[in-house]
Amino acid sequence: MVSQLTNALLHIRGAYPTLRPAEKRVAQVILGDPREAVHYSITELAKKAEVSDATVVKFCKRLGYKGYQEFKIMLAQDVAVKPALIHGEVEPGNDVHTIKEKIFQANISALQETAQVLDSQALEQAVQALASAGEIHFYGVGASGIVALDAEQKFARIGLRASAFRDPHLQIARAVHLRPGDVAVCLSFSGETEEIVEALRTAKQAGALTIAITSHSGSTLAREADILLLTSTQQNLFKSAAIASRLTQLSTVDVLFIAVALVDHPRAQEAIARTQEILAQRRQERLKGLS
Repeated sequence: MVSQLTNALLHIRGAYPTLRPAEKRVAQVILGDPREAVHYSITELAKKAEVSDATVVKFCKRLGYKGYQEFKIMLAQDVAVKPALIHGEVEPGNDVHTIKEKIFQANISALQETAQVLDSQALEQAVQALASAGEIHFYGVGASGIVALDAEQKFARIGLRASAFRDPHLQIARAVHLRPGDVAVCLSFSGETEEIVEALRTAKQAGALTIAITSHSGSTLAREADILLLTSTQQNLFKSAAIASRLTQLSTVDVLFIAVALVDHPRAQEAIARTQEILAQRRQERLKGLS
C-alpha cells in the first residue's frame, strides 16, 4: 500500500479545500510550479506565498508531515518520478488532434494517480462489506449519478440487491429504510455535495455501513464515511463535465465489482448466466413478434 503522504502533490490537492487562506497561498505556489518549489528554502517559499515561515510549517503539519523537511523530501520524490504534463489544458484554437492528445494524457494521469492513492486495505474492507450486504445503495448526482447507475447494473448482474439513486429526495427516502448489514456507497468528487452528504448521514443513522468515493481527503464525506476510497484530484477542461473524475470513479467501481464477484465466483457466474439466458429469451420473443 502506498501512503497518500508519499504523493505530495495529490495530497495537497486533496486537502486544499480544508486549508486556511494563508495555507492555500502556500499550496498555490507549490502546485503552480512543483519542480521549482522543491528547491525553495522555507523562507523562500514563505516569501513567494506572502506568509510567515511559521505558516509554512503549519501547512506541512496540517497535511500530516512532521515538518518542512519531510514534506520537501516527499515532494522531491514525487516530481522526480512523475513527468510533467506536457500537453496541459485544452485551449481555444486547439485542433482535434491536440484536443485528443491533451484529454487522453490528462485521463491517463488521473487513472495512474488513483491507482497510487487508492488504499488497498480500504478496498478490501469495502469488498467484504459489499459481498455480504443485504442491500446496496449507490448515491450520486450529476456525473457521479451516471457512475451510480453503472454500479447498479454491474452489481445487479451478479445477483446482489443493488440500486442507484440520483434524485436527492429519493436518496433520503430510501436511505432511511436501510438496516445494519446494508451498504450505502456515496459518490462525490468534491466530497461536499450537500445532497450526498445528507444521504450518507441518513444511511449511517439507519445502521448501514457507508462508503465514500471522493477525491478530497479533508471533505465532509471523507470524514464521516466508515470507509474512504480516494480517487485522483485531477480535473481537466470543462470541470462541470467531470471528465477525469468520472473515469476514476468508474474504475474504482470496476475494482469493487470484480473483487466482489470473485468472493463467490461460482455464484456470480451462475447469476450472470441466468441474466444472459433471460435476456436472450426476451430478444428471441421480440424477434418473433416482428416476424
